[in-house]
Amino acid sequence: MIKNIIFDIGNVLIDFDWGEYIYDLFDTDTAEAVRSAMFCELWNEIDRGVLTEDELLQSFIDRAGGFEKEIRHAYHEVGRAVAQRDYAIPWIKELKSAGYMVYYLSNFSEHVKHSAPDALDFIPYTDGGVFSCDVRVIKPDPEIYKILFGKYSLTPSECVFIDDNPANIETAKRLDMHTVHFKTYEQAKNELNEKTRLS
Repeated sequence: MIKNIIFDIGNVLIDFDWGEYIYDLFDTDTAEAVRSAMFCELWNEIDRGVLTEDELLQSFIDRAGGFEKEIRHAYHEVGRAVAQRDYAIPWIKELKSAGYMVYYLSNFSEHVKHSAPDALDFIPYTDGGVFSCDVRVIKPDPEIYKILFGKYSLTPSECVFIDDNPANIETAKRLDMHTVHFKTYEQAKNELNEKTRLS
Protein backbone atom coordinates (compact mmCIF):
# COMPACT_ATOMS: atom_id res chain seq x y z
CA MET A 1 0.00 0.00 0.00
CA ILE A 2 1.42 3.37 -1.00
CA LYS A 3 1.43 5.90 1.81
CA ASN A 4 4.20 8.35 0.89
CA ILE A 5 5.04 10.49 -2.13
CA ILE A 6 8.65 11.68 -2.34
CA PHE A 7 9.61 14.47 -4.74
CA ASP A 8 12.88 15.49 -6.21
CA ILE A 9 12.87 19.30 -6.41
CA GLY A 10 15.03 20.57 -9.29
CA ASN A 11 13.27 20.33 -12.65
CA VAL A 12 10.31 18.64 -10.95
CA LEU A 13 8.84 21.22 -8.56
CA ILE A 14 11.08 24.10 -9.60
CA ASP A 15 12.86 25.17 -12.76
CA PHE A 16 16.64 25.30 -12.64
CA ASP A 17 18.08 26.73 -15.84
CA TRP A 18 21.68 25.45 -15.43
CA GLY A 19 23.32 28.80 -16.05
CA GLU A 20 21.18 30.24 -18.82
CA TYR A 21 20.62 33.31 -16.63
CA ILE A 22 24.30 34.16 -17.07
CA TYR A 23 23.60 35.27 -20.66
CA ASP A 24 21.51 38.09 -19.16
CA LEU A 25 24.50 39.28 -17.14
CA PHE A 26 27.34 39.35 -19.67
CA ASP A 27 28.19 39.36 -23.35
CA THR A 28 28.02 35.96 -25.05
CA ASP A 29 31.74 35.10 -24.91
CA THR A 30 32.03 36.03 -21.25
CA ALA A 31 28.79 34.23 -20.39
CA GLU A 32 29.98 31.04 -22.05
CA ALA A 33 33.29 31.10 -20.18
CA VAL A 34 31.61 31.75 -16.82
CA ARG A 35 28.85 29.21 -17.38
CA SER A 36 31.34 26.53 -18.38
CA ALA A 37 33.42 27.22 -15.28
CA MET A 38 30.49 27.07 -12.85
CA PHE A 39 27.98 24.58 -14.20
CA CYS A 40 30.16 21.49 -14.35
CA GLU A 41 30.97 18.49 -12.18
CA LEU A 42 31.87 20.92 -9.39
CA TRP A 43 28.16 21.66 -9.01
CA ASN A 44 27.82 18.30 -7.26
CA GLU A 45 30.18 19.60 -4.60
CA ILE A 46 27.92 22.59 -4.05
CA ASP A 47 25.02 20.21 -3.46
CA ARG A 48 27.16 17.93 -1.28
CA GLY A 49 28.06 20.88 0.93
CA VAL A 50 31.61 19.75 1.68
CA LEU A 51 33.52 22.74 0.28
CA THR A 52 33.57 26.20 1.81
CA GLU A 53 32.27 29.01 -0.35
CA ASP A 54 35.81 30.34 -0.79
CA GLU A 55 37.08 26.93 -1.91
CA LEU A 56 34.23 26.56 -4.35
CA LEU A 57 34.62 30.01 -5.87
CA GLN A 58 38.36 29.50 -6.23
CA SER A 59 37.71 26.25 -8.07
CA PHE A 60 35.40 28.06 -10.48
CA ILE A 61 37.92 30.87 -10.93
CA ASP A 62 40.71 28.38 -11.63
CA ARG A 63 38.63 26.91 -14.45
CA ALA A 64 38.18 30.29 -16.14
CA GLY A 65 41.20 32.46 -15.57
CA GLY A 66 40.62 36.16 -16.02
CA PHE A 67 36.92 36.10 -15.07
CA GLU A 68 37.10 36.26 -11.28
CA LYS A 69 34.85 39.32 -10.95
CA GLU A 70 32.29 37.88 -13.35
CA ILE A 71 32.24 34.47 -11.66
CA ARG A 72 31.71 36.03 -8.25
CA HIS A 73 28.85 38.12 -9.65
CA ALA A 74 27.23 35.13 -11.38
CA TYR A 75 27.52 33.06 -8.21
CA HIS A 76 25.87 35.84 -6.22
CA GLU A 77 23.03 36.00 -8.76
CA VAL A 78 22.37 32.24 -8.95
CA GLY A 79 18.87 32.77 -7.56
CA ARG A 80 17.93 33.96 -11.05
CA ALA A 81 18.27 30.35 -12.23
CA VAL A 82 15.51 29.09 -9.95
CA ALA A 83 11.73 29.48 -10.15
CA GLN A 84 8.92 27.48 -8.61
CA ARG A 85 6.58 25.75 -11.07
CA ASP A 86 2.98 26.86 -10.79
CA TYR A 87 1.65 23.37 -10.14
CA ALA A 88 3.99 22.63 -7.20
CA ILE A 89 1.82 23.72 -4.28
CA PRO A 90 -1.52 22.61 -5.79
CA TRP A 91 -0.09 19.15 -6.53
CA ILE A 92 1.24 18.77 -3.00
CA LYS A 93 -2.06 19.96 -1.55
CA GLU A 94 -3.98 17.51 -3.71
CA LEU A 95 -1.86 14.60 -2.52
CA LYS A 96 -2.14 15.69 1.10
CA SER A 97 -5.92 15.99 0.84
CA ALA A 98 -6.02 12.43 -0.56
CA GLY A 99 -4.31 11.20 2.61
CA TYR A 100 -0.70 10.80 1.44
CA MET A 101 2.37 11.97 3.29
CA VAL A 102 4.55 14.14 1.05
CA TYR A 103 8.33 14.48 1.36
CA TYR A 104 11.24 15.84 -0.69
CA LEU A 105 14.66 14.36 -1.41
CA SER A 106 16.87 16.76 -3.30
CA ASN A 107 20.42 17.52 -4.31
CA PHE A 108 20.40 21.16 -3.31
CA SER A 109 22.92 23.65 -2.00
CA GLU A 110 22.72 25.98 0.97
CA HIS A 111 23.69 28.87 -1.30
CA VAL A 112 20.84 28.26 -3.75
CA LYS A 113 18.37 27.81 -0.87
CA HIS A 114 19.29 31.25 0.46
CA SER A 115 19.47 32.82 -3.01
CA ALA A 116 15.94 31.84 -4.02
CA PRO A 117 13.82 31.28 -0.89
CA ASP A 118 10.53 32.03 -2.67
CA ALA A 119 11.13 29.11 -5.03
CA LEU A 120 10.97 26.77 -2.04
CA ASP A 121 7.89 28.13 -0.34
CA PHE A 122 6.10 24.84 -0.98
CA ILE A 123 8.24 23.26 1.75
CA PRO A 124 5.79 24.07 4.60
CA TYR A 125 3.08 22.13 2.73
CA THR A 126 5.18 18.94 2.88
CA ASP A 127 5.76 16.60 5.80
CA GLY A 128 9.52 17.11 5.61
CA GLY A 129 12.47 15.91 3.61
CA VAL A 130 16.21 15.86 3.12
CA PHE A 131 18.48 18.31 1.31
CA SER A 132 21.85 16.90 0.24
CA CYS A 133 23.74 19.90 1.62
CA ASP A 134 22.44 19.14 5.12
CA VAL A 135 23.66 15.53 5.13
CA ARG A 136 26.67 15.84 2.77
CA VAL A 137 25.50 13.02 0.55
CA ILE A 138 24.02 13.36 -2.94
CA LYS A 139 21.77 11.19 -5.06
CA PRO A 140 22.15 8.62 -6.51
CA ASP A 141 24.10 7.41 -3.44
CA PRO A 142 21.73 5.00 -1.64
CA GLU A 143 22.79 6.50 1.68
CA ILE A 144 20.76 9.69 1.19
CA TYR A 145 17.60 7.66 0.55
CA LYS A 146 18.28 5.65 3.69
CA ILE A 147 18.72 8.87 5.66
CA LEU A 148 15.23 9.93 4.54
CA PHE A 149 13.77 6.52 5.43
CA GLY A 150 15.33 6.63 8.87
CA LYS A 151 14.41 10.23 9.61
CA TYR A 152 10.71 9.64 8.99
CA SER A 153 10.42 5.87 9.65
CA LEU A 154 9.43 5.20 6.04
CA THR A 155 9.05 1.75 4.49
CA PRO A 156 10.48 1.94 0.94
CA SER A 157 7.78 -0.27 -0.60
CA GLU A 158 5.17 2.21 0.67
CA CYS A 159 6.82 5.13 -1.16
CA VAL A 160 6.62 6.55 -4.68
CA PHE A 161 9.70 8.51 -5.69
CA ILE A 162 9.44 11.13 -8.45
CA ASP A 163 12.67 12.35 -10.09
CA ASP A 164 13.83 13.55 -13.51
CA ASN A 165 17.24 11.83 -13.33
CA PRO A 166 17.33 8.19 -14.50
CA ALA A 167 20.26 7.32 -12.20
CA ASN A 168 18.30 8.51 -9.17
CA ILE A 169 15.28 6.50 -10.28
CA GLU A 170 17.39 3.35 -10.65
CA THR A 171 18.72 3.66 -7.09
CA ALA A 172 15.18 4.11 -5.79
CA LYS A 173 14.07 0.95 -7.61
CA ARG A 174 16.96 -1.02 -6.12
CA LEU A 175 15.83 0.14 -2.68
CA ASP A 176 12.33 -1.26 -3.35
CA MET A 177 10.57 2.06 -3.94
CA HIS A 178 7.91 2.63 -6.56
CA THR A 179 9.08 5.26 -9.06
CA VAL A 180 7.90 7.82 -11.58
CA HIS A 181 10.52 9.12 -14.00
CA PHE A 182 9.48 12.76 -14.39
CA LYS A 183 9.41 14.16 -17.92
CA THR A 184 6.41 16.49 -17.81
CA TYR A 185 3.88 17.37 -15.15
CA GLU A 186 1.02 15.78 -17.05
CA GLN A 187 2.94 12.55 -17.70
CA ALA A 188 4.19 12.28 -14.11
CA LYS A 189 0.82 13.05 -12.58
CA ASN A 190 -0.90 10.45 -14.76
CA GLU A 191 1.68 7.80 -13.84
CA LEU A 192 1.41 8.69 -10.16
CA ASN A 193 -2.38 8.50 -10.33
CA GLU A 194 -2.11 5.02 -11.81
CA LYS A 195 0.20 3.90 -9.05
CA THR A 196 -1.89 5.42 -6.26
CA ARG A 197 -5.25 4.91 -7.97
CA LEU A 198 -6.07 8.57 -7.60
CA SER A 199 -8.83 9.73 -9.93
